[in-house]
Amino acid sequence: MATKRRTKETFSRWDAADYLKSEADMAAYLEACLEEAPDDPAFLAAALGDIARAHGMVQLAKETGITRDGLYKALSKDGNPSFGTVLKVLHALGLTFVPKPLHA
Repeated sequence: MATKRRTKETFSRWDAADYLKSEADMAAYLEACLEEAPDDPAFLAAALGDIARAHGMVQLAKETGITRDGLYKALSKDGNPSFGTVLKVLHALGLTFVPKPLHA
C-alpha cells in the first residue's frame, strides 16, 4: 500500500490592516474591538495601530504632526497613547469619538 505524501502547508501572517480599505471598514473594526475588549487599552491601542497602518503611517504622521516612529510606538500593543494622540489619530483617519450610554 502506497503512503500518501504530506505536503507542507504554509501560511502567511494575517494582518487586519490588509482588510481595512475604507473609513466604514475602519469604523466597524474599531467598534468591534471596543465591543470585544472595552476595558483593555493595549488591545484598543493595537487596533487603532492596525487602522493607522491601513491608512498609511507616513501620511498619518503628516496629518497629525506626530512622527511616524512616535505613532508606531504609541499605537502598538505595548503603547500607551495619550487621549490627545488618540483624538488626533481618529480625526486624521476620518473617525470620531462618540460616547454612548452603556445601558441604553
